[in-house]
Amino acid sequence: MNIVIIEDDIVIREKLSLLLQEAGYQTTLITNFSNIIQELSVTNANLILLDINLPFMDGFAICKKIKAESNIPIIFVTSRNTTADEIKSIQVGGFDFITKPYNKIVLLEKIKRALKLNDPINFKELTKNGYTLDLHLALLKCQGKEIELTRNEFRILYYFFINSNRIISKDELLEKLWNDKYYLDDNILLVNINRLRKKAREIGIAKILTNIKGKGYKL
Repeated sequence: MNIVIIEDDIVIREKLSLLLQEAGYQTTLITNFSNIIQELSVTNANLILLDINLPFMDGFAICKKIKAESNIPIIFVTSRNTTADEIKSIQVGGFDFITKPYNKIVLLEKIKRALKLNDPINFKELTKNGYTLDLHLALLKCQGKEIELTRNEFRILYYFFINSNRIISKDELLEKLWNDKYYLDDNILLVNINRLRKKAREIGIAKILTNIKGKGYKL
């Protein structure tokens, strides 16, 4: 699990990172605060720890922008401790709120809870871009219509749903979804993606798995 830390205080940032690594998490530290959203797009984050008082743009505005594109859980870790701050953190899409100096055990429990509740394995359905993937019946649904997916089609689409905020390369798909040498072939992947697109069009989804030239695909 990769936790991204967005904190401009170097000492706090490093201490948070060490605490999380000792607890078994991978960490990514954002240090370029002038373009945080772009920095986040390549982190493959599972959770974000976010300060409010940041240069260029405050944590509330950053949270709102992230939530417009992704369902990544965000926990505010901040020295601002008013009720108004906590309410605003909820209004912009924050999952939880903890004030500095934070209790390490409490913070780790909040992180554990956020990751568990956001784990797709606990969901029956995932919805993105106006269409839904049924995780139990392997169905793709849109506006009252549905179509059944093969095992490989479902695996591909599921991987995009849980990584919907980033571009995924062909190599990553082949590595993550198939280990059998028989499948280590771009043609197999392209056949499945093209079938997925065709099935999506049959139920009214005009655009799915967009090809980003030279980089891969995005949901």
